[in-house]
Amino acid sequence: QVQLVESGGGLVQQAGGSLRLSCAASGRTFSNYNMGWFRQAPGKEREFVAAISWSGRNTYYADSVEGRFSISRDNAKNTVYLQMNSLRPEDTAVYYCAARGGPGDYTEGSQYHYWGQGTQVTVSS
Repeated sequence: QVQLVESGGGLVQQAGGSLRLSCAASGRTFSNYNMGWFRQAPGKEREFVAAISWSGRNTYYADSVEGRFSISRDNAKNTVYLQMNSLRPEDTAVYYCAARGGPGDYTEGSQYHYWGQGTQVTVSS
């Protein structure tokens, strides 16, 4: 089992602001897992945001966040981060981190084995 706890969400009162989300992992060896961030806005389906390989060497982004968001990880701290810059009202959602143990489609939520409880991000216009 891997337990994931997100933090760092909140209200950004003006578009263009920044937030940094963290996801702390406990349980099995964190460095064995590829990690992803997903989000779900009210009335919408969950969507892929970003992913990072177990080593941190490979990162992937949804087109909607490319160039604005950055995913990173610190395996010594068992933590994955999502730096979000130039935030827009359409980035408002609950953000979830997730872990998967092997190769596959990093954009597909069903291929992730463990999920956090989510953290709310709200961006005012």
